[in-house]
Parts: sequence; C-alpha cells; structure tokens
Amino acid sequence: MRRPVALTIAGSDSGGGAGIEADLKTFEAHGVWGTAAVTALTAQNSLGVQASERVSPELVRAQMASVAADFGVDAAKTGMLVDAETAASVAQTVQQLGIRPLVVDPVLVSGHGDVLLDLDGIDVLREQLLPLATVVTPNLSEAAALANRAVDSRQAMEDAARAIGALGPQVVLVTGGHLPGESSPDCLYADGAVRWLEAPRLPAGHNHGSGCVLSAAVCAEVARGMDPADACLAAKRFTERAIAGGLALGAGTGPVDPGWERYANGER
Repeated sequence: MRRPVALTIAGSDSGGGAGIEADLKTFEAHGVWGTAAVTALTAQNSLGVQASERVSPELVRAQMASVAADFGVDAAKTGMLVDAETAASVAQTVQQLGIRPLVVDPVLVSGHGDVLLDLDGIDVLREQLLPLATVVTPNLSEAAALANRAVDSRQAMEDAARAIGALGPQVVLVTGGHLPGESSPDCLYADGAVRWLEAPRLPAGHNHGSGCVLSAAVCAEVARGMDPADACLAAKRFTERAIAGGLALGAGTGPVDPGWERYANGER
C-alpha cells in the first residue's frame, strides 16, 4: 500500500505551531505521508521568534532531491524561504525535479512581525517560483507585496488576485482574515474567474500557524488528486475548524490545532 507523499519546503518552528511542524501535522490529518526539506531553524514560541539560522541552499536542495528520488512527490508546498539565494535554489530544484503540483505560501513576515524573506527574495519569489506554482495562498500583506499595490478592500483583493494570477499560478487564494468587518472573506481566482469564500469571523484567539495549515491542507488535498480550486475550498473549511480549536499553549498566541478532527471524535 502506498500513501500519497507531500513535501514541505519551509522553516522549522521549535514551538511546533507553524512551519514544517504545522505542515507535517496537517499532512497526517489528511492521510498523506509528510516529508520535509528544512530551509531554516528557528528558536520560536508563542511570544515570537527569538533566533533563526538558515540552512544552506545546497542542503535544502539535497533534502528535496533525496525525498523525490526515493519516495516520489505527489505535491509540494513552500513556506519560509529566508532569502533570494534559497528561493532561487528551491525554484531551480522544483523545475529540475519536475515537482508538481506546487503550492506556494509566500511567507514574508511572521505573525509577530519578524521578517522571514528579504526584498530580493520577494523578487525571486515573484519571478521564478510563482510561474511554477499550481496554487498560491497570500494573505493581504503578502498579496500587496506580490502585486505591488495596496490590498485593503474586497475590490483590491480581487485586483491583486488577478495580478498575481498573471504571474503564472493556476489558482490564487487571497485570504482576507485581516480585512475589517464581521466576515472573513477569501478571494479565490481560478480559470479567469473570481469566487468569494465567505465565513463568519472567528473570535480573536490562538491562531498561530493558520496560514501554514491552510497551504498544507491545500497541498495534501492536491496530493490526493483533488482539483486545485476544490482543494482550496476544502482547505478553508479544515483551517476554520483548526482555528476554532486553537490551543492555549504558552503565554502568547497559541497554535491552531490541525488535529481537531481526531479530538472532535473523542480520540484524546
């Protein structure tokens, strides 16, 4: 028996709430075998990032090649790419290994305001990685950086989604959780059309890692063969439940819970 294999190319969160740790938990929750290529190590907890150190691009490339050569990769996602050199190396390796589908989570800044990708890296992301992407999942600030425009309204979200789509991805999901209002609208752009995904705004709480869980859920679903746009719908529903089940761990913002379904079924 073979399970679908998903690869996360991202940084490690020592607190377990975001990065590859959140991705692997999300893959497992979807019945997908999770593998990882670590781009950076962070000393991180619910209060923020205290220290970080990049992994050499050569070792990132070797990790990707090792997984692909032995297991095969049914889908991959990128998260924290650190800098332009690492981002370019990842893009080249994705191309060389023929890794598809590819979900790009354009992680630029942590939830606590720590810069996770430099300006040159954003250019590489836009010019080299997005043309290879099947799905890209920016939040409002990430969409603004990628589209080179302010994104502070529904119309601006739609315009940014179209602009990002013109860079190459098949599907763009701009998440609107930071938009003011009673709802939390996401803008899904696919096949030249826009669809709005509406959801009630959840109370502010423990939401660390929500963006990682969303993109990992998309990755897991496409690894299982789901259509990319449909995978975004399924991932949004999964992530809403993970946020609702956020965990009060630490003195700051706790993590969302990718294992919410197991616990909802009484498997504590």
